[in-house]
Amino acid sequence: MSDVADVIVVGAGLAGLVAATELSDAGRSVIVVEQEPEQNLGGQAFWSLGGLFLVDSPEQRRMGIKDSFGLAWQDWLGTAGFDRDDDFWPRAWAEAYVAFAAGEKRSWLRQMGHRLFPVVGWAERGGGPATGHGNSVPRFHITWGTGPGVVEPFERRAREAEQAGKIRFLWRHRVDHLITAGQAVVGVAGAILEPSSAVRGAETSRTPVADFEIRAPVVIVASGGVGGNQDLVRQMWPERLGKPPTFMVSGVPKHVDGRMIGITEAAGGRVINRDRMWHYTEGLRNWNPVWQDHGIRILPGPSSMWFDATGRRLPAPFFPGYDTLGTLRHILGTGYDYSWFILNQSIIRKEFALSGSEQNPDLTGRDWKLTARRAVGRRATGPVEAFKEHGEDFVVASTLAELIAGMNRLTGNNLLKLEDLEREILARDRQIDNPFCKDAQIMGIHNARRSLGDKLVRTAKPHRILDPAHGPLIAVKLNILTRKTLGGLETDLSARVLGQDGQVISGLYAAGEAAGFGGGGLHGYRSLEGTFLGGCLFSGRTAGQAAAAAVA
Repeated sequence: MSDVADVIVVGAGLAGLVAATELSDAGRSVIVVEQEPEQNLGGQAFWSLGGLFLVDSPEQRRMGIKDSFGLAWQDWLGTAGFDRDDDFWPRAWAEAYVAFAAGEKRSWLRQMGHRLFPVVGWAERGGGPATGHGNSVPRFHITWGTGPGVVEPFERRAREAEQAGKIRFLWRHRVDHLITAGQAVVGVAGAILEPSSAVRGAETSRTPVADFEIRAPVVIVASGGVGGNQDLVRQMWPERLGKPPTFMVSGVPKHVDGRMIGITEAAGGRVINRDRMWHYTEGLRNWNPVWQDHGIRILPGPSSMWFDATGRRLPAPFFPGYDTLGTLRHILGTGYDYSWFILNQSIIRKEFALSGSEQNPDLTGRDWKLTARRAVGRRATGPVEAFKEHGEDFVVASTLAELIAGMNRLTGNNLLKLEDLEREILARDRQIDNPFCKDAQIMGIHNARRSLGDKLVRTAKPHRILDPAHGPLIAVKLNILTRKTLGGLETDLSARVLGQDGQVISGLYAAGEAAGFGGGGLHGYRSLEGTFLGGCLFSGRTAGQAAAAAVA
């Protein structure tokens, strides 16, 4: 098969959809090639909670949150920790992205029909100095409709362009190499894979049935990261985070394997910041999996007590929702690759949310009546209660002795001692008697409840964990969950891929996770959350607009 177009987009995830729709709006002909079947349109974004990082939004202002570009940029710099010569373009992209989040991002999405849940969440709270890691204020805006609600406007635009003959989707087309002519990229070639009816996210066949070749003046690589390839994740694992986990669960499907990044590198593209990655410490083995090693992340409020595998309480600031990579490094430093939450029914009811559109049917289905149930009763959401009942990482008991015994049975060892955990939990519970205390986590809970959003839906009223009125007691075994690639193909502010000599490779652009969400790693070492979907939106938009101008 041979074909031509103005622009080829490799990947039908969010970044690819955004780039393709921007190109079609500019009057360019686009071919989108995607190795997975059509039911995977939207890629990883479809599975997400739909969280978006916004600065000084109307939602923030209505909740009394004072935010600004200056404060957000201070938080970003303290979090990213840019410290390399290679951070020139990532830092430039980061500043441009924070300006986008403080500027037209919300209105641009809104005019396409995108809407937000009115309560703003507080992710990555930091817990160190004002110049250090973390969000100084709540900035996590959940899309009304979650991940599908983010994909929806771009899917609609793409389908309309497809009907008009401006965009063609070529499903089950696996790119095996980029075609070059001299120093320029002029197309893609690869194999057409056999059709697949596998459900979204499930592993598909790699059996080829034909070859293809497509030529175009511009190719945009928007193929995603490496989070579904655990072997590659371990290979890239940095020493600063400790020894790679022996056991991990995967937060993304297996086809998110980083293959196209290597293909682009082979064509001359430069990959930077390979060692920067974003993985979670609160992973659950999915009791109803879609893909291999399917993991679900707990998005915790601040009240659960966190213990390592041996029963030692994690020190400040490694509390739930404060510092993802700092906590990851600490846990792996214990010599084990798992840890524990200990909590009770009152905490799980108000503070546990699960990542993923399918784990939040109320928000995903835009059902206000069902969403309102989060604020009433003693039960958590249906999906959380289902994990509590069916999930192999949960232990539920009426007494602490029974709980510890169940935790030891789950791991097949006797690392946890009742007297040690009881001493820690009782000491913590004594700190509840006053609205002030010396326990840093309890201080954090009081601080969180000064935020209206946390007080309403995310942080339980301070109480004694061992109080039977708030029972039963619950323990959750937490696994390391793979998720995002923070490094990637180095690009300038027009999303043009740079070569090993630092010069632009003619005809080659990159967007989304393959480009480290912009520049080869706009997050630096760590994320403020809500910034992955936003990075796909921003880099996809930039790549599409720049490519459209290049082929004018």
